Amino acid sequence: MRVLVTGGAGFIGSNFVRRALSGAYPAFAGADIVVLDKLTYAGTRQSLDPVADDPRLTFAHGDVCDPDMVDGLMKDVTTVVHCAAETHVDRSIRDGSAFVTTNVLGTHVVLEAGLRHGVDKVVVVSTDEVYGSIDTGSWGEDEPLRPSSPYSASKAAGDMLALAFFHTHGLPVCVTRCSNNYGPYQFPEKLIPLFITGLLDGEKLPVYGDGRNVREWTHVDDHCRGVALVAERGRPGEVYNIGSGTELTNLDTTRHLLEICGADWSAVRFVDDRKGHDRRYSLDSAKIGTELGYRAEVPFPDGLRSTVRWYAEHRSWWEPLKRELFEPVGS
Repeated sequence: MRVLVTGGAGFIGSNFVRRALSGAYPAFAGADIVVLDKLTYAGTRQSLDPVADDPRLTFAHGDVCDPDMVDGLMKDVTTVVHCAAETHVDRSIRDGSAFVTTNVLGTHVVLEAGLRHGVDKVVVVSTDEVYGSIDTGSWGEDEPLRPSSPYSASKAAGDMLALAFFHTHGLPVCVTRCSNNYGPYQFPEKLIPLFITGLLDGEKLPVYGDGRNVREWTHVDDHCRGVALVAERGRPGEVYNIGSGTELTNLDTTRHLLEICGADWSAVRFVDDRKGHDRRYSLDSAKIGTELGYRAEVPFPDGLRSTVRWYAEHRSWWEPLKRELFEPVGS
């Protein structure tokens, strides 16, 4: 078995690669894994250091929008896990061009190459943000998409392309949509690593608006296990939500982090709200549980404590990123 992971040096992609090579996914035991990554600001080879010497790992530095590069890597590939994406909402609000290029054109390039080479399965890793905000209840997979930001709109477009390739060409594609992720190796512009590293460095934590926006938090290990299940047994042409059921306001998440780090509310500053800020995300993940046996296994308090501990112990990973590459645009 040969697996191509696009964006495999990023947060979610590198987690999938590390865990797959460590034997966490029985269906991928012994698989060769090819990582394609452009190594933008949010991707770093250091995220693959724990498995860098594994002979089953091949790394290719390149752009998912490059048809020749992707086509060359797709030879003999059986499964594609397409993680490559621009993901930060604030950056998309400032300039959405890179999001349209990577998340739409890049997805199209991957789908075309997968079709030419007859791959067995393509999993397009997407986001709950394509559904937009929901006041009550939870989004199911059949709900219409109402993206609110250039980021989520570009991801929704990629999703639609993927499903169109199934319906038009019969390409065996699945789309996964996960809630907010957290865990080790996440670039420190997203809320949880931004706040953890800020607390470790004695910085003020910027909370948007009134802090009552609600997010569902899923540990990256749970997310990637769900992706592996979909890659193994997901029905082509289907969408699978992957969540945890753990919903917290940003104030609640901040409170947890303050308690873990021994800080108080004097470490928080409230800032102007993000443009078009979605109030609440919530996923109905019953489908992946019923069909594939998925359930979230990492309790949020445990996962958050282990994540804080990881950042405290791995300053050499995140300090250069935050110092040299991070633009303080919020989370």
